[in-house]
Amino acid sequence: QVQLVESGGGLVQPGGSLRVSCVASGFTFSSYTMNWYRQAPGKERELVAATAPAGGNANYADSVKGRFTISRDNAKKVLYLQMNSLKPEDTAVYYCSVQIGFRRHWGQGTQVTVSS
Repeated sequence: QVQLVESGGGLVQPGGSLRVSCVASGFTFSSYTMNWYRQAPGKERELVAATAPAGGNANYADSVKGRFTISRDNAKKVLYLQMNSLKPEDTAVYYCSVQIGFRRHWGQGTQVTVSS
């Protein structure tokens, strides 16, 4: 079955950096667009970044453009999100996600807190 396991979240000061990872299994990772979403307290879940199956083509939410970089290692089946110049408003649970057919699959999420 599809499994997505995120890690790497934590507490970071404003202006700092953090990299979160997502290990995928149960599907052909290299064949699918992969996404990072986030959900802040009291807000709807939002798409942060997406990367095409072969990598190279990435799309970002306007709020993170120029600060976040999505990447993937298809050999290791791992998705990454490098987050730089973090702001308090980036505080959220970050989720790895993939759409396979009509179903969207989610990981359990990893908490990122940006605070001094």
